[in-house]
Amino acid sequence: MTDDDKGTNNRRTTQPRRVVHTVYVVDGARTPFLKARGKPGPFNAANLAVAAGRSLLARQSFEPGDIDEVILGCVMPGPDEANIARVIALRLGVSQETPAWTVQRNCASGMQALDSAAQSIAHGRANLVLAGGVEAMSHAPVLLAEPMVAWLGEWYKAKGLGARAKALGSLRPAYLKPVIALLRGLTDPVVGLSMGQTAEILADRFGITRQQMDAYAVRSHQRLAAAQDAGYLQEIETLFDTGGHYYEADDGLRRDTSMASLSRLKPAFDRPFGNVTAGNSAQVTDGAAVLLLASEQAVKKWDLPVLGRIVDSQWAGLDPAQMGLGPVHAMTPLMKRHKLKLDDIDAWEINEAFAAQVLANIEAWKDYHYCRKELHTAAAMGELDQERLNVDGGGVSLGHPVGASGARIVLHLLHVLERMGARRGMASLCIGGGQGGAMLLERE
Repeated sequence: MTDDDKGTNNRRTTQPRRVVHTVYVVDGARTPFLKARGKPGPFNAANLAVAAGRSLLARQSFEPGDIDEVILGCVMPGPDEANIARVIALRLGVSQETPAWTVQRNCASGMQALDSAAQSIAHGRANLVLAGGVEAMSHAPVLLAEPMVAWLGEWYKAKGLGARAKALGSLRPAYLKPVIALLRGLTDPVVGLSMGQTAEILADRFGITRQQMDAYAVRSHQRLAAAQDAGYLQEIETLFDTGGHYYEADDGLRRDTSMASLSRLKPAFDRPFGNVTAGNSAQVTDGAAVLLLASEQAVKKWDLPVLGRIVDSQWAGLDPAQMGLGPVHAMTPLMKRHKLKLDDIDAWEINEAFAAQVLANIEAWKDYHYCRKELHTAAAMGELDQERLNVDGGGVSLGHPVGASGARIVLHLLHVLERMGARRGMASLCIGGGQGGAMLLERE
């Protein structure tokens, strides 16, 4: 066994995969990503996905009933959104006979939905699949603590005034303290670290400074502003709420962001000595992104346009405390399997959970010892050209609705390749819990 075959990136993952049918992405749409502002936003998750899906399906040459399967990623669906993919499919007019299911792989749930859809098409089980992801993070549930739940159980069992009075006497104010599901969900229960704390670990490991993080954040906002001004975000569909308001752009953009303004922010996760702040981290956001995947047979039957094709994908695991390095752990075996070098990729989308996390992945690929020991390559992978990375901004500037981001970066990467007249792109994310996902895309 060679070095390239050892460890987690073993022989099985470096062998070429047999694809029975080519998987095409024919179209896609997303909502604006709306920043959470301390209260539930104007749309729940199902409404976001339906809004994106309705516009997408309305411009197709086939009927919603022709879709063979619906797969959506979502981490925190609401209480009325059990198997949210099915709820959305039915509301979009997809046939009742069409199966729909929801996947959850934390930050990469949207990419997992695309991967699952691609497998269905590649193996001939489907010809048309609607896939993507959605998250309404501002609607994340606020839960009751276990003592309060136990007390409610006693209260409902109590019969008569005497039993009710006794139950009331046992109620303690501490029982009323809520459990904020969003905060709990952003903390790894195995290692006891929040996602922001893992970013601090990576910054320390690779010597990434506060100035580097803030400079990356400024650039993310500048690139998103330039993309909005140039009209490059055509995949966005305008949202309309019940109050007559409309939302047509990602509203987390801060055009006046500067190094000076970011330098005034306090550390958010490692006080008082940390360097990761709210300004160089992804925003808590609501949004949805949906794509249509098709077989060659479906493309020909309905004369569908083709944005590109999904060539391959890869999933990887690593130490949860180092979870932000998931992209290099997923992209490296994918690159090796297809005998690609960094310069062979025309455009990259690496989800910006934290500026420190993206910069750490860049440094890891430059580090000979990390590549040898952790990625099991014979040499350092090299330096990623940041002029090809997240060219229109990313999670720091437009937000990271965890269920949707994996689908968004794939959709936008295909539009970037089209705009550039380029051929090959790589999309990747880190995943809470210590995983990474990557997808290799090509235009014909």
